[in-house]
Amino acid sequence: MQDIIHLLPDSIANQIAAGEVVQRPASVVKEMLENSIDAGAKEIKLIIREAGKTLIQIIDDGKGMSVTDARMSFERHATSKIRTAEDLFRIMTMGFRGEALASIAAVAQVEMKTRRVEDELGTLLQIEASEVKKQEPIQTKAGTSISVKNLFYNVPARRNFLKSNPVELRHITDEFQRVALANAQVSMSLIHNDMEIYNVEGGKLSRRIVQLFGKNYQQQLIPCQEETPHVKITGYIGKPEFSKKTRGEQYFFVNNRFIKSSYLNHAVTTAYQGLLKEDYFPFYVLFIEMDPVHVDINVHPTKTEVKFDDDRMLYGVVSAAIRQALGSFNVTPSLDFNTDVNFEHFMTQNTSFDRPKESASDKQYAQFKNIDRDKDKAKNWESLYDFAKREDIISPEQLQKESEGLPESPTMTFSSAANHMEEKVVDQGKTFPLHDKYLIRQVKSGMVVIDQKAAFERILFERYKQKMDTQGGASQSSLFPQQVALNPSDYALVMEIRSEIQRLGFEFEELGQQMIVIQGVPAELSGCNEKEVFEELLEQFKFNKRELGVSSNNENLCRALAKRTATIKCKNLAEPEAERLIDQLFACSQPNYTPDGVSTFVIINLEQVKSWFSS
Repeated sequence: MQDIIHLLPDSIANQIAAGEVVQRPASVVKEMLENSIDAGAKEIKLIIREAGKTLIQIIDDGKGMSVTDARMSFERHATSKIRTAEDLFRIMTMGFRGEALASIAAVAQVEMKTRRVEDELGTLLQIEASEVKKQEPIQTKAGTSISVKNLFYNVPARRNFLKSNPVELRHITDEFQRVALANAQVSMSLIHNDMEIYNVEGGKLSRRIVQLFGKNYQQQLIPCQEETPHVKITGYIGKPEFSKKTRGEQYFFVNNRFIKSSYLNHAVTTAYQGLLKEDYFPFYVLFIEMDPVHVDINVHPTKTEVKFDDDRMLYGVVSAAIRQALGSFNVTPSLDFNTDVNFEHFMTQNTSFDRPKESASDKQYAQFKNIDRDKDKAKNWESLYDFAKREDIISPEQLQKESEGLPESPTMTFSSAANHMEEKVVDQGKTFPLHDKYLIRQVKSGMVVIDQKAAFERILFERYKQKMDTQGGASQSSLFPQQVALNPSDYALVMEIRSEIQRLGFEFEELGQQMIVIQGVPAELSGCNEKEVFEELLEQFKFNKRELGVSSNNENLCRALAKRTATIKCKNLAEPEAERLIDQLFACSQPNYTPDGVSTFVIINLEQVKSWFSS
């Protein structure tokens, strides 16, 4: 019997590896940007077409490569950064596994031009599906230029799974922003279909944040800094009053590498406790520096998930650092882009500002709020570790159990609208409000408890959807038109979905670069803060697309505006308004759930009530 196990050809092995490394155009952008950073580039230009599907080109002024290095860079597991297994735990640079270029070249047509400063001639390499088509010396400027054309051209099944251009472009801008934040000293630009989206100059982190996210961020940045012998935290957090209804700009970097950590995010949220409105989220860009031996970065192919050998310690230090920054932001002068985050005196002995009444959890952090920053910080580091040892700090395991073990609300699904109405109108009793959030009404089988906000969201979604599908919504002209400053990516997004936004009832015009003026809003929103509603609509739209995967612009906008408007309308309802809300809810085509799948009401039958009191 013949042997059946054999080695895969390199071309197929590279395509399999590409499935882990190259998931979409943004994956290519991330790997290539990090290669340019590792090469010591001071200026990087990213050029893309059709959201990276037809072209991704990165031009840098880094140190370039020799002829041999250029050829070797496309071989699997070829790297300049690893010599022994121990080197894995001392990695401070970005790419190190030696799979990126090999994987990219396996599923695209790649052209590289590179030259070192000391070399007279550079090298041209053309590779298609892992096969070298051309290698020759050329005259080119110092640095490296890599063009990736027709991504997944030889793997049509993978290409068919790519999302629409706006979705893929959003992923690319996300990666660009992360690299740009982590390397504020590097000048970077992003050009899509010959239109410049970003052009940021190298400088301080505060300036980079404003360049990426807009001038309105200049007023909300609070410097955050803490240092112990084992960990150093620097960066900026946002003032509580500038928090948003969606998780927007929240970034953690460990040794300049972007990471995602729900555990550390929980530490930040805990530090803001009592300062944020319900369901609002703060802005933060935080850099954590620690010995790489305490961090395992080789956990996931994308390297956005890491493991720490002492999570609880880090949790305590992060939370304490943020509380200390929040406790002193009232004496911080207006932001000066010429000063670094390592400012001299951002605390004074006499600090006072109106804060919510100190809770028991706030008192846990009192020991950190009066630390004399003029003294040697090393004298205070042990207090941070003492706090980290407290038993009331949640562990990563506890956090996961809490997030996975939330009880589901019981719901009852009706087969038709007629059933809804029959159940509802059996008893014409009064409707009772509960904490201005819920409505309770007697029905034949017991009682129905309705979530006001969820009910409004369902009603408004179907109303907006109908307007979007027909002639469009009525608009109420603004008495005082408001200007809205947008960052480059948000401005490009608004221009892309302009017609859909206008069909909802918004009227606006461009006013200079990355600026619009709102001249009208949907009729039901008249009297509200137009600027705030528009900004929140945009944030919710991006959240729906990024986190929920809503691909249809029409549905996404309807869902986003319904969620925002429901928050505004959800107030203490008089009985006639409550009755009208119930009537409108059960007249919907799908009254049981919001567009996000949240229950709008639950039925509590008499048997359940009886069981509460039975012995």
